[in-house]
Amino acid sequence: MLNDIKKDAQTRMGKSVETLKHELQRLRTGRASTALVESLRVSYYGSEVPVSQVATIAVADARSLTITPYEKQMVGVVEKAILASDLGITPTTAGTVIRINLPPLTEERRKELAKHVSHEGESAKVAIRNIRRDAMQHVKDLLKQKQITEDEERRAEDEVQKLTDKYIKEVDAVVKAKEDELMAL
Repeated sequence: MLNDIKKDAQTRMGKSVETLKHELQRLRTGRASTALVESLRVSYYGSEVPVSQVATIAVADARSLTITPYEKQMVGVVEKAILASDLGITPTTAGTVIRINLPPLTEERRKELAKHVSHEGESAKVAIRNIRRDAMQHVKDLLKQKQITEDEERRAEDEVQKLTDKYIKEVDAVVKAKEDELMAL
C-alpha cells in the first residue's frame, strides 16, 4: 500500500519533469529546432492537426528551418499558421518549400526568455510539491484508518520527501541547462 503511494508519486513527479522539458524545447533559443514549429496547428481537411503531420520539418543550418508540406495546397495554410503564431518569425516561401530564418536573440530578449524559463521551473516545482502533499495526505489517511503504524508513516513521509528533493534538483538542473543555453549564444 505504501509502495503504491510512493510509486504513484514518483511517476507523477517524473511526468512533471518531462512536461517541463517538453515546454522548454518549444522555447526559441538562437539555434534552430524543429520543436519550434512542430506543435503549431493547421487546418487540414476540416480538422486541426500539428504541422508535423502535414509537412517535413528539417533544420537547414544553425539558424534556419525548412518546412516542406506533403501537398502543394498546404503551403499557404502552413505559412498562415506560422504568421498567426506568437513566435514572431516571418516565413519565406520558394515554391513548395517554406524557409524560416531565425534572427539572433538580443540581450534583452535572452533575459526575458531566461525569466520565462525560471517561471516554468517554478511551476514544475509547485506541481511536484502538490504531488508530495497528496502522497503525504494518503499516508496520513492510512494512519487514521489504523492500516499502518506511526513508524511506517514517518518512514514513508521521509521517502516521499527524498523523492521530492530528487525531482526538485532535476527541475533545477533542467532550468539551469536551458538558461545557460540561452545566455551562451
